[in-house]
Amino acid sequence: MKKIEKLINEEEHALAEKFLEIEQIELENSKKILNAFHKYQVSESDFAETTGYGYNDIGRDKIEKIFAEILGAESALVRSQFISGSHALTVCLFALLRPNDILLSITGKPYDTLDEVIGIKENPSSLASYNIKYHQIELVEDDFDTKKILDFIKENKVKVIEIQRSKGYSTRKSISNEKLEKVIKEIKKIDESIIIMVDNCYCELVDTRSPIEVGADIIVGSLIKNLGGGIAPNGAYIAGSDELVSLCAERLTLPGEGREVGPTLGINKQILQGLFLAPSVVASALKVAVLTSKVMNTLGYQVEPTAEEKRVDIVQNIIFHDKEKLINFTRGIQNSSPIDSNARVDAWSMPGYSDKVIMASGSFVQGSSIELSCDGPIREPYIAYMQGSLTYPYGKLALIKAIESLEEEK
Repeated sequence: MKKIEKLINEEEHALAEKFLEIEQIELENSKKILNAFHKYQVSESDFAETTGYGYNDIGRDKIEKIFAEILGAESALVRSQFISGSHALTVCLFALLRPNDILLSITGKPYDTLDEVIGIKENPSSLASYNIKYHQIELVEDDFDTKKILDFIKENKVKVIEIQRSKGYSTRKSISNEKLEKVIKEIKKIDESIIIMVDNCYCELVDTRSPIEVGADIIVGSLIKNLGGGIAPNGAYIAGSDELVSLCAERLTLPGEGREVGPTLGINKQILQGLFLAPSVVASALKVAVLTSKVMNTLGYQVEPTAEEKRVDIVQNIIFHDKEKLINFTRGIQNSSPIDSNARVDAWSMPGYSDKVIMASGSFVQGSSIELSCDGPIREPYIAYMQGSLTYPYGKLALIKAIESLEEEK
């Protein structure tokens, strides 16, 4: 047996208890989703295609009720018209904010693709161009700077607080529901009218609760990540109070029609099937992340989170402090992918990003993070952000290939 495979098998054996914890969460979330399917009586007729305006799409409406149910929300908007999670976040921000309103991020700067949306990077279509003010408060030791947040909202009339749970391309830790619940309670004591908006990408079904269930007003996520289960070909969701979701629907489509329009073009079956499989797919992704963390740490690399830490999202960081190692590891993931395995990935200037980014995603759905992907900006400290895997065995095989790719360069 090869040395790398032997090491991985040994570490895998040591993770049995951790894997059991993941499987218990998988079971609880599977029960929740199955119960929602039963409650709303999903039937084959719900797979029917609508075109044109999309009036009276029974399957679409049922999907949105199911998403609201499993996320603990009053209402949900689940649409293929959303191009990405960033698009859904943009729709949400433009729906909730008006000129002279204040947007406050309390997890530091949001993900790079929102720079031009907010106006951090100049763009004539940004929130800033509508005179919407933006401020951010950094995390302190991977937790909310509660005193600074409360002082700010006492002195300023904040309309929306944005919280990004997953780390994005930063070096911080992702935000747990426990930390989220604590800070939301403190904020609401000062001003109940503040809208707490949570970017929930990469975090769904990692826990048995959603941010709505710990006090958030509205949450946003992508269907080519966790809740799409590797089956949904595109789309995203927004869930929360009925009033706020209705505002978002009218921003996505048009005032007066909102969620009543939007053809599904035959996507309903894929969304429902992806959601049905999502607990198992997320569990596979988590096991791959935990195994990667354990093995790469044993090989001497810095990792975040460690294999022993509680997981908040499906993202695993490997900090290389070396540009070539980041590139070679990412190429190893691409070479082990089912699609375009022969492609040689290089860093390039992706739209919406400040630095060049190298990205491996040999997936059935373009850019589908949940299928197994690895990417990172070409900047210090050269971190690989690895996430996903539709099944655990495929993720394990990819890890072997990625490590071999590193070893070959020695």
